[in-house]
Amino acid sequence: MKSYTKRDFPVDNIRRFIEPGPIVLVSSAYKGEHNIMTMGWHMVMEFSPSLIGCYIWDQNHSFDMIRKSKECVINIPTVDIATTVVKIGNCSGRDVDKFAEFKLTPQKAQKVKAPLIKECYANLECKLIDSSLIKKYSLFVFEVVKAHAPVHPKYPKTIHYHGEGYFMVAGRTLNLRKFFKPEMLI
Repeated sequence: MKSYTKRDFPVDNIRRFIEPGPIVLVSSAYKGEHNIMTMGWHMVMEFSPSLIGCYIWDQNHSFDMIRKSKECVINIPTVDIATTVVKIGNCSGRDVDKFAEFKLTPQKAQKVKAPLIKECYANLECKLIDSSLIKKYSLFVFEVVKAHAPVHPKYPKTIHYHGEGYFMVAGRTLNLRKFFKPEMLI
């Protein structure tokens, strides 16, 4: 086993070690308007029903759209549109129609009014089921009510944020199932 020589590290930069998952694009719609935001702070909270917690800054244009419509789509992009994902995060939907600006294709969802993004690997239609943490923490709790994903590749090359403009691409997959107890597999 490898050992590491460690030094003090700034606590406000620890996110580069513990980011929860891939960068996603969250699409929303409210009163004829639609938007896309780039988001990295999310977490799976339950398997059945499928719950996802998302931090959405109250100054983000999508914040009020999602809070008022009580729904969104979490779209999972892959590395091939990574530059677009970053550019979407660098502008506001108050000023830019992001679907048009970044040549993304909105598709009709089945259970929510927010659009799917065709160019993304997977799309998760979500309904807000718990708003009690929004005012204090900007934390939205969604239930995934419909999911769309291809069969192949099973493990796409998603992008993960390390902070300060650095990203990691999900790479090689390790199959360690033989080390798990069957009752612990989910």
